[in-house]
Amino acid sequence: MAVTIQQIAEQAGVSRGTVDRALNHRGRINPQVAERICQLADEMGYIPRKRKKAVSSGKKLKIGIITQLAKSSFMLEVNRGIEKAKEELQEHGIQVLLKEGVSVDEEEQMRAIEELEAEGIDGLAVMPVDCERIRMKLNALMEEKQIPVVTFNSDIVGTRRVCFVGMDNRKSGRTAAGLMGILTGGTGKILIITGYFSNHVDNQRVDGFIEEIKNAYPQMEIAGVHGSFDETAEVERIVENALMNTTGINGILVVSGGQAGVGMAFEKLKIDRRPYVIIYDQTPKNEKALRENTVDFLIDQNGYVQGYQPPHILADLLVKGIRPEKEFLFTDINIKMKYNL
Repeated sequence: MAVTIQQIAEQAGVSRGTVDRALNHRGRINPQVAERICQLADEMGYIPRKRKKAVSSGKKLKIGIITQLAKSSFMLEVNRGIEKAKEELQEHGIQVLLKEGVSVDEEEQMRAIEELEAEGIDGLAVMPVDCERIRMKLNALMEEKQIPVVTFNSDIVGTRRVCFVGMDNRKSGRTAAGLMGILTGGTGKILIITGYFSNHVDNQRVDGFIEEIKNAYPQMEIAGVHGSFDETAEVERIVENALMNTTGINGILVVSGGQAGVGMAFEKLKIDRRPYVIIYDQTPKNEKALRENTVDFLIDQNGYVQGYQPPHILADLLVKGIRPEKEFLFTDINIKMKYNL
């Protein structure tokens, strides 16, 4: 049964008029009271009148999706999930509009959001760039336009987004630290390679890894954290320079793209015994690296689910008023080696 303004008013302990003013952003009302009412309405699954009217009149709903790092191999699985959801929702008269970002760029993402807003989207699924400008824009969509937002793969704090779909990246970083500790016997130096320092996902993985290394393996040392911009050539350069100039590196963690550069550096240096290597994402190139013993483990985050679930979550909310049961819908942390591909 659809949630009514009267039910929200009773739950909040205010009048129907106060709820109406808060939800429609008109009239004088205490900002804190308005925020509490809007949050309560979201939690109860309230659908604004204009959205109900659009659904009942047969108007085609539009769901926008914004991604990052479109050229990375990880996005192949994410896009496969998006395309499957797009195909299924189209059968129910719901249009999915995709904007693919090439990098982790604030300006690029802001343009994509504004373009989708101009096209009249009713909901938005986004891999957000974690910055104040994007945060304010997403909040404006939700509060002023009543456009629900779901984040996936990467999250952004300080917003009233419906939920997050993706890996618990900090936990995955701790998982990588546990694996590395077992491989190295808890000693030695570890080189960490990230993609973009502005990428919330990469930062969470690195933070979790370092946190667990300090707690569980105090004899291990971090030999540096380097940004590669997800470029294979840059990963190769970082590994080559580190192994040539720093003694005792016996572990390498790559939390983002460009992982093939690790093997290229090993081949170029022709080292007798390579460091242990842990990478992310089950892609054809990374499977090849496992089979050829260039790396030891990869941690996969199920990109297909990350692409598939958000459009369906938004469709259920827009059409049926059904909200997800949890705020964080974490995908599995899958550990792969050459024997269980």
